Amino acid sequence: MGLMTGKNVVIFGIANKRSIAWGIAQALHREGARLALNYQNERMEEPVRKLAAELPGNTFLAPCDVTVPGDIDRFFDRLGKEFGPLDGLVHSIAFAKREELGGNFVDTSWDGYALAQQVSAWSLIALCKGAAPLMAGRDASVVCLSYYGAEKVVTNYNVMGVAKAALEANTRYLANDLGPKGVRVNAISAGPIKTVSAMGVADFGSLLDTMAQKSPLRRNVDQADVGNAALFLLSGLAHGVTGQTLYVDAGYSIMGV
Repeated sequence: MGLMTGKNVVIFGIANKRSIAWGIAQALHREGARLALNYQNERMEEPVRKLAAELPGNTFLAPCDVTVPGDIDRFFDRLGKEFGPLDGLVHSIAFAKREELGGNFVDTSWDGYALAQQVSAWSLIALCKGAAPLMAGRDASVVCLSYYGAEKVVTNYNVMGVAKAALEANTRYLANDLGPKGVRVNAISAGPIKTVSAMGVADFGSLLDTMAQKSPLRRNVDQADVGNAALFLLSGLAHGVTGQTLYVDAGYSIMGV
């Protein structure tokens, strides 16, 4: 019997095998969780459906684009009817326009700023609100994905760093709101990982090189490292942990360089 046997978890943000969310899905599936996944639109349905097929069992799959009015409500309405109650939610959604992920932060456009906040930070609030009725009385857990650029300036991360800072603040406020209902909310600050979205950050390769050279473990982290950390936070082992940001970055965040 696994750590998540009998538990239902919904994961938002799987796009391909490089996705951090995919590493989390694999860890949860290994430990017995029953999973529900979203895909953003019709173009993204086929690759996500192929990945879902690699997770034997009754995996739920439905569209949900957090920028489309009504999509979140429709997703959770269908989830409740076809999948059942929830024990966990994973938020691994982030987006910023490519032109905002390079150059000077002072040149950030309002449209770019607002879009990054909506997709990367506000969506956590909206998804928690949609999931809350399905989590009632379940000792449930929410995990979102952040990055060190939320608290320190990382060259070219720009508007996404500000969005991640908002995401971490949202984590604390949601933990306070949902705690009386038995729902825990935590964030993972993962080290840089070569995902498709991360490659949109200008000179991303230098972030990987710096971490491997300067972190105490002298290496980068991968999807499996983050997946196992998320597994802990979503399981009963983290029963007393909420409102926290857990660093999974080979120790890089402790260094003064």
